[in-house]
Amino acid sequence: MEPRARAGKNVGKMNFSHNELAQLLYAHGDVKNPLPETIRVLDEILTDFMQSIAFEATRAAHYSGRQKIKYEDFEFAFRKNPAFLGKVQEVFEKQKEIKKAREILRDGEDEIMKDAADEEKKKEKEGVAGAVAGAGAGAGATAKRAEEELGEADDDAEAEADALGKKR
Repeated sequence: MEPRARAGKNVGKMNFSHNELAQLLYAHGDVKNPLPETIRVLDEILTDFMQSIAFEATRAAHYSGRQKIKYEDFEFAFRKNPAFLGKVQEVFEKQKEIKKAREILRDGEDEIMKDAADEEKKKEKEGVAGAVAGAGAGAGATAKRAEEELGEADDDAEAEADALGKKR
């Protein structure tokens, strides 16, 4: 399959963990605790498969005049097996969807945090203005009344302050 001889770097060593391979076998219908020989053979097969695909992708990249491997190089390496090609394309599509969803979530989270900070500043300004207006005998009563106005929303204000990282 490949024109060069492989280096004996990982000969006799396990490249995947025993637990991962046992779970993979179990997911595909094997017993819960497979034989160690089965795990060893599966490890060799997977390692050989991954090395050969990586070699094919590297060869495609080199032929294109690049040193780095791109997604298209793996597509080219899988071109002869439509099942593998479809799975690779599916994985990369899912990866793009996840990246897009994270970006949307992050943007929405930034806006929510900004709105919460603006509301907090507005409340602080109103509290300062109320305290200045009632600087006489009723300053303590004004602060207590502001606390009473929150009622059951008091928990929400504390949670919001925690989310903003402000101390109470």
